[in-house]
Amino acid sequence: MKRQRLTPYLLLLPGLFPIVAFMSLVVGMAVSQSIGYFNFAGDDRFSLEFWEGMLSQNQFWRVFWYSARIAILSSLISVMLAYPVALWLRRPFPGSDLISAMIKAPLLVHGLVAAFLFVNFISFQGFLNVALVKLGLIDRPIRMQNDSYAIGVVILQVWKNMPLAFLVITGSVRAIGDDILDAARDLGAGSLARLRRVILPLTLRALQAALILIFIGAAGDWSFQVVAGPTNIQSMAQFMHRVQSDNAAHGWNEAAVVAVMLMALSLFGSLTLAGLMQLIVRRMGR
Repeated sequence: MKRQRLTPYLLLLPGLFPIVAFMSLVVGMAVSQSIGYFNFAGDDRFSLEFWEGMLSQNQFWRVFWYSARIAILSSLISVMLAYPVALWLRRPFPGSDLISAMIKAPLLVHGLVAAFLFVNFISFQGFLNVALVKLGLIDRPIRMQNDSYAIGVVILQVWKNMPLAFLVITGSVRAIGDDILDAARDLGAGSLARLRRVILPLTLRALQAALILIFIGAAGDWSFQVVAGPTNIQSMAQFMHRVQSDNAAHGWNEAAVVAVMLMALSLFGSLTLAGLMQLIVRRMGR
């Protein structure tokens, strides 16, 4: 009996072991470099000077909170848009497959290609400005490219990640049996009550998974920020690259500090967001 219980876990080892091994290697390398080891320009020695120097910079914290803001907005908006669509497409109807395919289409487009297309669309002489001028809505083109509020970056993140959230949530929504919803209806629960007390709690794990996946990807964004992001601030990924290239002596060590902080942001930020989602769903279900 005990052997039968261990069999599924043993079957996971061939796929799980390489993942854990490579992740541990990457994280261990970054942490070691951030405290003075694997120093390519000097002696290896334990030191917290790289942490002290980086965490004392106002620019670092500006970049850190900027990346956190982009990740939070992108994940929340993507899930908020994907969830009602997944509920709408829960039961197949004529044309539902076509709508579902169109929603998933952005997954086939590389993010860098999408960023360049978006920039061309909103550029000073792009289609959007030309259309607004021709329609008489504005007198002259408006500068919308590389806006200081990073609205373009959030739009791109949502456009790219909303299909991912849709895929994750759709399976959970469709797994809810009609008998459960019919039982709730027989007990007098209206549409809103069924959503709050039945559907949301049963799809909570899918919502959390979507939030975590999107948050991690958006926090470490490079391509969208480089092409369409603000020119007065960088993302964590950009800042890490700049720190490494600008400082020949200790660039790798300082970049490792930024990398560790980016991993911490991805881990604790996504888990916090998932925890808040669980708290909200529980409160709504009362």
